[in-house]
Amino acid sequence: MNIEINDVVGRLSYQCDILFRVIDIRMVNGQKTAMLYGEDYRLIADAPFHDLKKMDPRERDRITREFRNLEEQSFDLFKQDIELLKHKQEYRVTNAYREDYNYFQVPGKVLHLDGDPSYLRKCLDLYEKIGVPVKGIHCSETEMPNRIGPLIDKYRPNIIVLTGHDAYTKSKGGKGEINAYRHSKYFVEAVKEARRKSPHLDQLVIFAGACQSHFESLIHAGANFASSPSRVNIHALDPVYIVSKICFTGFKDSVNVWDVIRNTLTGEKGLGGIETKGVLRTGMPFKITDDQ
Repeated sequence: MNIEINDVVGRLSYQCDILFRVIDIRMVNGQKTAMLYGEDYRLIADAPFHDLKKMDPRERDRITREFRNLEEQSFDLFKQDIELLKHKQEYRVTNAYREDYNYFQVPGKVLHLDGDPSYLRKCLDLYEKIGVPVKGIHCSETEMPNRIGPLIDKYRPNIIVLTGHDAYTKSKGGKGEINAYRHSKYFVEAVKEARRKSPHLDQLVIFAGACQSHFESLIHAGANFASSPSRVNIHALDPVYIVSKICFTGFKDSVNVWDVIRNTLTGEKGLGGIETKGVLRTGMPFKITDDQ
């Protein structure tokens, strides 16, 4: 079979339900094997060549179109949430619209570390569309524990995202064993390093994890939100929706966990967390000086 790096394939044993990019090809136990990254899900996998099907453009377009429709639905619901949050803040600042205050808002700053440069670009595009201040850095999952501390010192974020690819491998142990997961232990160590810098859960908000990640370990390490409670796949853009909701929630208000995850593409099986305060701050006056 003529499969090369960067080809888009499906796994026959899974009815080609998920599109993957081939990122590496190697021999494993005498079999030609491809290392795969999910195109829309934050999943890493490997499969022998005999289990792969190179997807033709028509099949790719059909599957991709289904995902894009889901993304658009999720984004529309998310925009409604953000508009409601903005109206709530305006109502509060203007004393129930009785005062004509000229105010401004400062959403939280996000530091997003992603193990996949393609997903990072997609996420940065969505952050920009929503209006979230963000610094995005491509960083392999294994390097995140070493890099997160200096990056916190450099960028001083309000929110951190630690994501990329992950996968649970049944042959390596039960679902409670951290070593049965491809990258969960690195996400856990990175969260612990971040918490050494900022122990308070509301002073630094952390999202951590990818597809099938060890949710309990990430929460116990100090993450506010994480994946994946039911060890299912999560969508590439789900972390953006979660942290953006926190960015536009006032710092006096708590973010209800269900309110955060209900409009994500994955939902409560793939995402969870703990009650967390928002990070948006309102100031006044917003004045343009004569020399501007």
